[in-house]
Amino acid sequence: MSDPEKREEAPIPLVAPQKRGPMTRLRNYFFTGLVITGPIGITVYLSWTLIQLVDGWVKPFLPEMYNPDTYVHMEVPGVGLIVALLAVTLIGFLTANIAGRSLLGIGEAFVARMPLVRNVYSALKQIFETVLNEKGQTFTKAGLIEYPRRGLWAIVFLATNTKGEVAAKLHTGEEMASVFLPTTPNPTSGFLLFVPKSQIIELEMGVEDAAKLVISAGLVNPEYPKKLGVERKAKALESQSVDAE
Repeated sequence: MSDPEKREEAPIPLVAPQKRGPMTRLRNYFFTGLVITGPIGITVYLSWTLIQLVDGWVKPFLPEMYNPDTYVHMEVPGVGLIVALLAVTLIGFLTANIAGRSLLGIGEAFVARMPLVRNVYSALKQIFETVLNEKGQTFTKAGLIEYPRRGLWAIVFLATNTKGEVAAKLHTGEEMASVFLPTTPNPTSGFLLFVPKSQIIELEMGVEDAAKLVISAGLVNPEYPKKLGVERKAKALESQSVDAE
């Protein structure tokens, strides 16, 4: 009989790693390529569509001597877009002086006499002035509110303080804010809500990061600035200690 101490222990069988089949690898390659090419393709498509749309509007008004297509015998994309940008800038320059403002006032007075057009023009002008106002705080912050019920939270974009009749009729006893609640995955549609400021939790992330979070349905999360949060807590503790002294 052989010595049991000299017996060699049988090696423990290792579980062989599962090999991925060719179809699994092809599927993974496909989705990887889709993640890379999808955003690029959509961006190029939207940009090209916008250029062609503006070119189709502007080029018919260009004289042949100023149209590059006349000389190169081929369509030059982007000419209409460049001309439109220059024209808008020139109009802004002309209306910045007294003569331009006078002509603009005459035109607005004429439009104000047209029953249906004046309502559309007035609403659009107010929206553009509010959104493009450099000193305004329109959509510069993102926040969280409880919606559609308590315990559920939704991202909103802070528009402005609630004003006018809405603010006068809301007897809440505190300052109200007008916020825009976007839908997923299309953030251009949503709901206008009037919420007490005390019920809004402002976020550190910017509006662009919040929009990415909404569009991706929570898949794209911006990095949380933990350092900033720690610094704020330290400052809060310092202020409390100073007040206590």
